[in-house]
Amino acid sequence: MAFPSVHPTLDAALVARGYLEPTAVQSAVLQPDAEGRDLLVSARTGSGKTVAFGLAAASTLLPEGRLPPHGIPMALAIAPTRELALQVQAELAWLYAGARIVSCVGGMDIRREQRLLYGGCHIVVGTPGRLGDHLRRGNLDLSGLKVVVLDEADEMLDLGFQEELEFILQAAPAERRTLMFSATIPHDIAKLARKYQKDALRIDTIDRARPHSDIEYRAVAVHGHETDAALVNILRWYEAPGALVFCATRDATRRLHTWLLERGFSAVMLSGELSQHERTTALDALRSGRARVGVCTDVAARGLDLPELDLVVHADLPTNPETLLHRSGRTGRAGRKGVSVLIVPFSKRRRAEQVTSAARVNAIWASAPSVEDIAGRDRERLLTDPMLESPEGVERADAESLLAAHEPAAIAAALLRLYKRQLPAAENVTPPPQPERGPVSRDKAPRERTVRDSGPRDVGPREPAPPGDFVQYRISIGRNEGADPKWIVPLLCRAGGITKRDIGTIRVFDTDTRFEISRAMSEAFGAATANPGPHEPKITFAGDGPMPPRPPKTFRGQADKPRGRAKRAG
Repeated sequence: MAFPSVHPTLDAALVARGYLEPTAVQSAVLQPDAEGRDLLVSARTGSGKTVAFGLAAASTLLPEGRLPPHGIPMALAIAPTRELALQVQAELAWLYAGARIVSCVGGMDIRREQRLLYGGCHIVVGTPGRLGDHLRRGNLDLSGLKVVVLDEADEMLDLGFQEELEFILQAAPAERRTLMFSATIPHDIAKLARKYQKDALRIDTIDRARPHSDIEYRAVAVHGHETDAALVNILRWYEAPGALVFCATRDATRRLHTWLLERGFSAVMLSGELSQHERTTALDALRSGRARVGVCTDVAARGLDLPELDLVVHADLPTNPETLLHRSGRTGRAGRKGVSVLIVPFSKRRRAEQVTSAARVNAIWASAPSVEDIAGRDRERLLTDPMLESPEGVERADAESLLAAHEPAAIAAALLRLYKRQLPAAENVTPPPQPERGPVSRDKAPRERTVRDSGPRDVGPREPAPPGDFVQYRISIGRNEGADPKWIVPLLCRAGGITKRDIGTIRVFDTDTRFEISRAMSEAFGAATANPGPHEPKITFAGDGPMPPRPPKTFRGQADKPRGRAKRAG
């Protein structure tokens, strides 16, 4: 379907940008019943919303076929973050060629913004907090507004901007169009729409039966202490031009960023503690390809639009399905394919399954790629590397000189060494216990095919260990310190990256506690608990022999008294 004619200026801009067919949301806002009306639109991130509301506002902003001289703003676009606001400004600038567009965002020079507003403009784009500041200072005159756009409205409410949004909307003229775009329409958004929109047309372009057809979801099962190593191997396996790694906290972001830099990755960090200049520098590095990995928190990544982003990794599990979909939506944009990988410690597998199920995501469970897997992948990439194209001119003469001076195998070996030198080293990860798959032969599904064709090896749910197939360990807490299996079991699961079904008998003694770990998980458990923190109890290997018998119960004050009832004197 070709783009319908909107306006000669906008039509020319769309053609120049290569927009030949409208996306679903762009087509919907251009329907005759949407013209001149308030709109409440559900559309995914990366679906072309910015161009969509630019097109939807055209009939209101260009009633006579052209923009009037700049003065007080005619349109106001509100976005949740600085990055998204600046992206909206850039998109509207090429769509409305010749329009004067001013951005008002936190972290920028407010006095410079004030001078630009006093100089007049057609459109203002900003974040709720900074726009509210300009309104209170009298720098922003909304009396001439014809259109107000709320982009990513659900995110603005999530970030606590409802009070600022209502303050701005109340200051705008009552006779205006209000266009609200949101990935979801929760109760708060619906309430805001009822209050500030008039006879709004509801447009829903999201097929909730399919979360995102351009994103492949994978869940990588790992031992709890090997999540960082698994992250390294996942990044090395995919070697995506651009990747985002999501963490739950700023501290985790700093730690993982340092970890990746030490291992040779070109990585940048994005968190709320960075200045605007630092954030802009990091984003420029990702967009230009100088950095290939961005380590970020959920808040810092809101509104990011990185066109070459092919991989999203959840280093910390998302807490809810909305967070999973929002993080993953950074990739698979504008028709590109993307991959979203969850790193799942064994002890959190059920939680991961609950989140993916609630998000209606069918994640393929897999183990982390091994060092051998990545080496094979590197060999495949080298064989198809564009640098091996046939040389010409001076290059061919130099190549022939090398061949005359050295044997071909020596030159190929040098090429291999140079190629490997630029690649970060893969990490050793412990493979998870393999489930029983019945009579299926390994010959029918060779491991090499799995690695080459479909990424890391697929694994299914792990079966509990057979009775008696356990190894003993000892923890330096006993009855004298109040040891109780009720809190020892969660402690072991957290410290050793295991689940309750990997734990056998637990027996509490006066000065220590003996417990059993399934033999399949014992090696990984021992490695995970080998170096406890300063405030963590020490866990040591106690052998393969039988568990010591349960100690007899004694009662306070009764240990030295003879059994039986004493005879009464007299």
